[in-house]
Amino acid sequence: MSPRRNRPKEAAPAARGAEDDRSGRYGGWQSTEAWQGEEWSVRHVAGASAQGKTYRCPGCDQLIASGVPHVVAWPEHSGVDDRRHWHKACWNAKDRRTTRVQRSRNAPRF
Repeated sequence: MSPRRNRPKEAAPAARGAEDDRSGRYGGWQSTEAWQGEEWSVRHVAGASAQGKTYRCPGCDQLIASGVPHVVAWPEHSGVDDRRHWHKACWNAKDRRTTRVQRSRNAPRF
């Protein structure tokens, strides 16, 4: 009987280009996407980089728990104050969601 192989076989290189594979300080890769007529910088954040922090997703208005991998997106020509943390699924579905999230009167803002 042959021994069990615990490591996955090496996969072919990803289809991303060198520019999209820039490693950020948060351990994820960063790319640029067009949305709502402007360019957005999108960084994928690893769960280990988000330990001890919670964020509110603008797509679903739910909390992103500590240690959960997610996406940080901001308009390319704006400051750090415009960064928003999204669930990966919410960012991918951003065009299918309504434009205005209804909040209760006592709900916190971002």
